[in-house]
Amino acid sequence: MTAEGAFVGRRVVLVVSGGIAAYKAVELCRRMVDAGAHVVPVMTEDASRFIGEVTLSALASEPVQTSLWTEASPIPHTRLGQDADLIVVAPATARIIAAYTAGSSDGLATATLLATRAPVLVCPAMHTEMWEHPAVQDNLAVLRRRGVHIVDPAEGRLAGGDVGAGRLAEPEVIVAAAEKLLTPQDLSGRRVLITAGGTSEAIDPVRVITNRSTGAQGYALAADAVARGAEVIVVTTVATPVPPGVSEVVCATTADDIHREVGALASGCDVVVMAAAVADFRPVDVAGHKMKKRDGIPTITLEPTVDVLAEVAATSAPHQVVVGFAAETDNVVDNARAKLESKGCDIMVANDVAGTDTGFGGQTNAVTILSRTGADCEVPLGTKRAIARAVLDAVVALLPPR
Repeated sequence: MTAEGAFVGRRVVLVVSGGIAAYKAVELCRRMVDAGAHVVPVMTEDASRFIGEVTLSALASEPVQTSLWTEASPIPHTRLGQDADLIVVAPATARIIAAYTAGSSDGLATATLLATRAPVLVCPAMHTEMWEHPAVQDNLAVLRRRGVHIVDPAEGRLAGGDVGAGRLAEPEVIVAAAEKLLTPQDLSGRRVLITAGGTSEAIDPVRVITNRSTGAQGYALAADAVARGAEVIVVTTVATPVPPGVSEVVCATTADDIHREVGALASGCDVVVMAAAVADFRPVDVAGHKMKKRDGIPTITLEPTVDVLAEVAATSAPHQVVVGFAAETDNVVDNARAKLESKGCDIMVANDVAGTDTGFGGQTNAVTILSRTGADCEVPLGTKRAIARAVLDAVVALLPPR
């Protein structure tokens, strides 16, 4: 999931120190460049033992820098530190963490860290015994008190076949943490509930009535809400992993599942975004066995499901913002506007799902955001993350001040 927007036009210094996890810095660099960042790579001398400078230079926005003395500028660390919007250290070895904590400027990397007032994101990677050593933990505690941001390592397979804590966080996790540091925290302290995916209503043990929703728009909303500082809960019908930083994941399948889970969670949230495509109808009777062709064409009687959006809107508190999605194929805006009134929600997102570039399953979308205040907004074709950003901008405009 691309973390576009926050990175566009931003200058990120990527410091790579000498650990085996340096190979992951290559993918991290690529992701940030793809998201629009100007990435300036700095490698320690030991880092070059693990990856080549040519590899990182080819993917970054500038060639790799390694020394205080080979630059045309007499003070390259000062230039790097002053010009940076963000510095990311990945991997951060015990050695560079110790040097940074002690204020030791023994090379370009540590000198740059001391010469910046930009946010610094440190991503440790080392063997479990080193990670758990009191000296390393004390150093990290000092850095945290100084305002340095830490992405704790994961548990998993380490160099030499060992398994334990100390594995560098995956690039997507680091990118999400970096994005958050570059994004205004206008949802900080808010709890946001988002539904995603399409429900499935059983006909028999094999067949279901469902729709084409993949959950991509809901997941894009979750990623953007996390980046803006929200505590995010996702109720999802799809098996795809949720974006990094989501606080809670609740699995659902049917419209009744969505109704039950959202009903239990909505009152504790500041924002409820019903992005899931919840079935309007379900079979009255579900066959207990697989229906056979030889038995003839079955008659399936349908009944309406609970209108979860209308129920949430009707019971919402004054401080809450409730958002619905209207997936339409004709008279899109008119139908969505009618839903805005009938459901009683605060925002209705009109989505033409019959369009080639705006339907279910694609990477792009275009919507019209309708608000109860009349502050409507047409969002042109863009990525689903761009759509998410526009929807949450509209949400923030309606939230009461804290």
